[in-house]
Amino acid sequence: MNYLAHLYLSGSEPGVKVGNFIGDYVKGKRYQRYSPAIQKGILLHRRIDSFTDKHPQLRESAKMFKPEYGRYSGVVMDVVYDHFLAVNWARYSDVSLRKFVSESHKILMRYYFSLPGVVKQFLPFLIHSRRMEQYQYLEGVEKTLKVMAGHTSLPDHSQWAVNQLSICYNELQESFFQVFADTMVMADDYLNVQPVNNCA
Repeated sequence: MNYLAHLYLSGSEPGVKVGNFIGDYVKGKRYQRYSPAIQKGILLHRRIDSFTDKHPQLRESAKMFKPEYGRYSGVVMDVVYDHFLAVNWARYSDVSLRKFVSESHKILMRYYFSLPGVVKQFLPFLIHSRRMEQYQYLEGVEKTLKVMAGHTSLPDHSQWAVNQLSICYNELQESFFQVFADTMVMADDYLNVQPVNNCA
């Protein structure tokens, strides 16, 4: 799951949304430096990543991207699944994708000075480009993978990845439906069981 899915799975608490959004950039016990709500979001992010990384349906689908991406195929799947969430957004929310993304941007900017440095650097670009809204388009998927390749160790095979996505589209979408349904149950259970003041 990438940014859009992590924000969606965070529930309605702004601090939890922020924590889930920055989860990849807060390592080890550094989460304890944040407010209880943000801590909860960071820990939820870790649970989501652990849960989906082990999900047999996702692991099987990731094999479709291994020829060019190898061990990074799971990273590609995160973006692919955000694409399917964006495409099928009305199935999961009564709020439009555009409004959800705009509201998420406002929340993240409200907490801007609490964000890790690297997030402060890329957030203005993410907002200006409305990247999360662009996930619904294949061009948006390709651009996202290209941007990631430019700033991480992800190989730049974005055009091949989008072609592969197009070829295996229905199969990958069915994979998303199953994995996301299971992840929603897991995330809801965590949010309902873990009170904000008990995040350690």
